[in-house]
Amino acid sequence: MSNEILWFIFIAVDLSLSVVAFFIWGKYGVYVMVATGTIICNLQVMKTVKMFGLVATLGNVVYASIFFNTDILSEVYGKKEARKAVWMGFYALVAATVAMQFAVRFKPDTSDIIQSHLEAIFNFMPRVVFASLTAYLVSQHHDIWAFHLWKKVTQGRWLWLRNNLSTMVSQLIDTSVFTFLAFWGVFSSSVFWQIFITTYLFKWIIAALDTPFLYLARWVYHRREKTD
Repeated sequence: MSNEILWFIFIAVDLSLSVVAFFIWGKYGVYVMVATGTIICNLQVMKTVKMFGLVATLGNVVYASIFFNTDILSEVYGKKEARKAVWMGFYALVAATVAMQFAVRFKPDTSDIIQSHLEAIFNFMPRVVFASLTAYLVSQHHDIWAFHLWKKVTQGRWLWLRNNLSTMVSQLIDTSVFTFLAFWGVFSSSVFWQIFITTYLFKWIIAALDTPFLYLARWVYHRREKTD
């Protein structure tokens, strides 16, 4: 299976997992998806792949889904719950990073086969985490602010418009901050700019594709409210 086909399948699966979590546990399910997403995307982003003829990092799908999850919270619960999820994600990533920095510093037994792999990932992780947390906080708070700005401007209509306008601008902010802090000087100039372009472009595509899932999540919420 090609990377491109797998990528589209991954998008559908990842967004569906968020909707299912929301259906089962409500806002608490969304909190879980944000927290786990911040950890997973920072692991996946260290892997580079080639898609559509360009070099890209792998963490784009999961990271973009965090914006989808905070948009669910913004839409049905408001700014306060969305911001709470952002800070939960922040804490989860810090806690995971601290825990793994201890893990790689324990002396392995002679029977151990995983230490070198853990070091390869988690010794590089602090730079990625710093870049990610900085970009995450700036872009997520902008996204929540912009989402509610457009909701006010449109008087609560056109969910698709506020979802896309807020996320696409926020993703540009995020991509700019993250790629320069995490990868400038790590890759050659040509690879760096390919990563920059694909990171934003792919997140832009995901933002557009997640719109039907956001309508589905809102429908789930209203159905739960009627049932309760």
